[in-house]
Amino acid sequence: MLVLFFILLGCEEQQNRNSDSKAPSKTGSYNSNDEQLADDPIKIGFAMDTLTEERWVKDRDLFKESVEALGAEVEVMASHGDDALQIWQAETMISQGIDLLVIVPHNAESTAAIVEKAHSAGIKVVSYDRLVKNAEVEMYVSYDNEQVGVLQAQAITELVPNGKYVYIGGAETDNNAHMAKKGVFEVLQPLIDKGDITVVFDQWTKDWVPTYAKENIRIALDANHNDIDAVIAANDATAGAVIEVLEERGLAGKIPVAGQDADLAAVQRIVEGKQTMTIYKPIKELTKIAAELAFKLAKGEGIEELGEVVKVNNGKMEVPSILLSPTVVTQTNIEETIIADGFHLKEDVYLKKDK
Repeated sequence: MLVLFFILLGCEEQQNRNSDSKAPSKTGSYNSNDEQLADDPIKIGFAMDTLTEERWVKDRDLFKESVEALGAEVEVMASHGDDALQIWQAETMISQGIDLLVIVPHNAESTAAIVEKAHSAGIKVVSYDRLVKNAEVEMYVSYDNEQVGVLQAQAITELVPNGKYVYIGGAETDNNAHMAKKGVFEVLQPLIDKGDITVVFDQWTKDWVPTYAKENIRIALDANHNDIDAVIAANDATAGAVIEVLEERGLAGKIPVAGQDADLAAVQRIVEGKQTMTIYKPIKELTKIAAELAFKLAKGEGIEELGEVVKVNNGKMEVPSILLSPTVVTQTNIEETIIADGFHLKEDVYLKKDK
């Protein structure tokens, strides 16, 4: 009797183990044993590069808000410019059972390893704002970053059609920095060829860190005895660093400076006349589309209604992409752009002065 009892008990345990092993695949195909798991909310992983700049905090908060409004969950991790940490964080989210990964790559090349790891787990990847290079990314959603550079250069060359130009680029590891620079020089090159403009300094800013931008502009000013006519900076953080050095030398407001991102401090500098322009990229629109895109891809649904899909080459494939249009912001249109959109409050932009 005892022998028979233990034989029956062993059979029951084996049946339980077989039943437990039938987990749903990440492709989203469920069978009848998966009914309880099928009701679980979609989980989106958001692997970010940094949260040290104002705009990326906005991206995080608005993306989370948009994902949760769709009834899904989101896990956010930021690597603060550490490639190895970003890979580890992505691996962690993958192991925790996310349904889709959205990534803002710090290094456009090394994050291809993250895409490979996600795909090996059956998880799709969306490249957010910055493009992952040399990887089979499912989708890319961003702004037209080449057009960002075009708009910056057009705004400055209208003011300074002749003279010495300084270009303070972004991080060399960031594909967006390359695209923006390409756009800038599309406008500058014909003027350079004519001899109207001379680019006396052109350097990247490591990891987008303003300290390096300060070093760059000091070198440029010293090499030219403070005699430069215009500065195009890759974003508002680097533009702010440039303007700090110009202030030290009594040149702030005398030399036009372009930026990007419409950070509050940058818009305040525009009001004060210290920064010439910035590029406004409505982040709420970007995060909303990215959230809907991630949600639909995770569920295996179509994304046709989200916007026009174009192809962007990342070195390995033509990545299906949704690219939104950037907007120039100067003193003349602050209210009808960033303030009208609620991106910044009027009292914050004008430092509570009625203007």
